[in-house]
Amino acid sequence: MNLVPSMAKLINRFNRLPTIGPKTAQRLAFYVLKAPKEEISSLAAALLEVKERVTHCAICNNITEKEICPVCEDSRRDKSLICVVEQPQDIIAIERTREYKGHYHVLLGAISPLDGVGPEDLAIKSLIKRIKEKEVKEVIIATNPNIEGEATALYLTKILKPEGVKTTRIAFGLPVGGDLEYADEVTLARALEGRRQF
Repeated sequence: MNLVPSMAKLINRFNRLPTIGPKTAQRLAFYVLKAPKEEISSLAAALLEVKERVTHCAICNNITEKEICPVCEDSRRDKSLICVVEQPQDIIAIERTREYKGHYHVLLGAISPLDGVGPEDLAIKSLIKRIKEKEVKEVIIATNPNIEGEATALYLTKILKPEGVKTTRIAFGLPVGGDLEYADEVTLARALEGRRQF
């Protein structure tokens, strides 16, 4: 079926979004076509507002609408702890646990030589600067448990050692409710490494 140019263009735009394949892009485009004009205008306005108002925190690179994000502004949080994550959405995941009360540092990516991303492309210099300027006692590395996240964690561990700050890595293992027989070898190995005494 030949689509009119405006629909083909919209499908193509949706298809460029992460995790949106051709079929989902087509469904979204037809949803836009059927939805009331006010709803689509509201969606377009929200997209533009995010691009105009949201920026990165001057301290930690989290997203914010001001110069400093709410986490960095919160005087109740423990300034001696910095949790290093790859992206701002990782902060949301950690905050959902309600267990972590320290500060964050967002690298805005991970080391990935295949994608042409090296340490110089990440916000590592600003992390070192924060450690030197503040009374940071521990840096928790919470990069993703994949090849890029592991490479980034190893690099950070190496460059943070001379700073004399305690560096830890979050434990990875089995999900709650998971079965051992379905776990892969890497997950099981991590679960054994991250074991703790009861």
